[in-house]
Amino acid sequence: MIAEFKKFITRGNVIDMAVGIIIGTAFKEIINSLVKEIIMPLIGMFLGCVSFADLKIVIAEATEQTTEVAIMYGNFIQRVIDFLIIAFVVFLLFRTINRLRERLEAKKREKEKAKVAAAPPPPPTPVDIVLLTEIRDLLKK
Repeated sequence: MIAEFKKFITRGNVIDMAVGIIIGTAFKEIINSLVKEIIMPLIGMFLGCVSFADLKIVIAEATEQTTEVAIMYGNFIQRVIDFLIIAFVVFLLFRTINRLRERLEAKKREKEKAKVAAAPPPPPTPVDIVLLTEIRDLLKK
C-alpha cells in the first residue's frame, strides 16, 4: 500500500496539480489585491465615494440589548465583481496561452513540411535488384 501511494504521489500529474494549486493560490492573492486595492476604490469613486462594504439594508436597528440586523449586499456586490474580474483575467491568460501554443504548433508543422520537402529522393534501385525482381515475377507466372 505504501509503495502504491508513493507511485501515485510521484506521478507527474499529481506534482503538476500541486504546482498548479500553489501558483493558483498566489495568483488569487495578486488578483484579490488588484480588485480590493485598485479597482474597487476607482469604482467607488465613480459611484460617488461609495465603499461597497458599507452598502447594506438595515432590517432592525441596534438597541442596547441587540446588535443591528442588516443585509450586507455591498459585500455580495464586491464578491461578484471579484469573480468577474478573476474570470476575465483567467480567460485572458488561457487565451494567450492557447494562441502561443497554436503558433508553436504551426511553426512545428512548417518545420516538418520543410523537412519532408527537403528530404532527398530515395536512391534508385540497383540494376541487379530490378533484374532479380523481374525474374521473380516471371517465375511466379
